[in-house]
Amino acid sequence: MSNSKLAQVKEAKETFQALMELSRLLCTGLDKETMSICVRLCEAGVNPEVLATVVRELQKAVEMQNENSMADQTS
Repeated sequence: MSNSKLAQVKEAKETFQALMELSRLLCTGLDKETMSICVRLCEAGVNPEVLATVVRELQKAVEMQNENSMADQTS
């Protein structure tokens, strides 16, 4: 691998680590895989604000489903 390519890979890793740290500080609840998917979607042209809204809605839906499952188990 050329020095140029190695530098690009290193920069990409550092950028991703910074995004993960920012995600953690903002308490987004996103894991590395999910963050990676979001980054790729943004790179492909998806509107980041719309993507953030979809992610929040999906997180709410999962939370509600988990709450319903817990309620069903205690009944």
